[in-house]
Amino acid sequence: MSARQYAALPDPFVMHRGGVLRGARIAYETWGALAPAKDNAILIFTGLSPPAHAAGSPADPSPGWWEAMIGPGLAIDTDRWFVIVVNSLGSCFGSTGPASIDPATGERYRLNFPELSIEDIARSGFEVLQSLGIRQADTILGPSLGGMVVLAFAAAHPGATRRLVSISGTAGATPFAIALRSLQREAILRDPGWQDGNYAPDAPPRTGLRLARKLGTITYRSADEWAQRFGRDRMAGARPPNSFSPEFEIESYLEAQAGKFVERFDANCYLYLSRAMDRFDLAPLTQGCVERALVIGVESDILFPIEGQRAIQATLERAGATTALIAMPSIEGHDAFLVDIPRFSAAIGDFLRTG
Repeated sequence: MSARQYAALPDPFVMHRGGVLRGARIAYETWGALAPAKDNAILIFTGLSPPAHAAGSPADPSPGWWEAMIGPGLAIDTDRWFVIVVNSLGSCFGSTGPASIDPATGERYRLNFPELSIEDIARSGFEVLQSLGIRQADTILGPSLGGMVVLAFAAAHPGATRRLVSISGTAGATPFAIALRSLQREAILRDPGWQDGNYAPDAPPRTGLRLARKLGTITYRSADEWAQRFGRDRMAGARPPNSFSPEFEIESYLEAQAGKFVERFDANCYLYLSRAMDRFDLAPLTQGCVERALVIGVESDILFPIEGQRAIQATLERAGATTALIAMPSIEGHDAFLVDIPRFSAAIGDFLRTG
């Protein structure tokens, strides 16, 4: 059972930094009903790793990554809104990416996939709207990588959305975030199993992907949250003398998260999306590109700090958008939008209800 749908991209699809894709498509899921006037659409772009399955539905009742936010009576109320969540171009959950088959060769693209940019992801979401006959979305919304994509969308497609919500995004990656992601990519590139990108689907560079995910997971939360959640609690069981095997509960947690990630995410897709985040620089916004905007940041987020959210607010205001900034006091760091549901529900729900 699957709620996944597909939208064909224009053929050829010319990439922002050169190169073309033939026969490309974008995977997406929807909730709610599109109004006859087609004026109630909310388009959501995801973070780096999630699929389009953000919430359960009759077609696929399994829980999604934003289950508590999307649905009847929830902050993103599907009794009112027609919600579309897209899987990013370049990802590995149905959209065309490095793990997809290149129709020109019959083999996986791997590193023959053209350079991916945030602008390409934004345009692919725009094309999904076009395929559904939606001239203007009511709202585009995205967290993390998605928070960058909504800005690129507004820059490239002025007037294609009435409102915008950027959650823990950035107009340009900080040196800290670039350094972190470069180390994550190096962990993959130095894994002998990577084989210059030519690994078999059932034999990925597991060690590199595990380390990349662990590094990321550490920075997705705050030091205070880790201390509150795990403290210095140790795992049960004795260890041999001079053993360097995992000892603390937090190590066990990181290993569990890494193990799940390796089984579901493609290493080449990870490399492409990660580099796209580093290279993004927001193009100038035109006057009136959006009417209203909400920028949400988290005070404990070290990857996308509050200073960057203030810069986004100023950029949107210079473009004529009535813009509100919310600095969440949550200790959950960058992942707060997935965890601190009451605060985020209140902020997003209020914004969507106020017209």
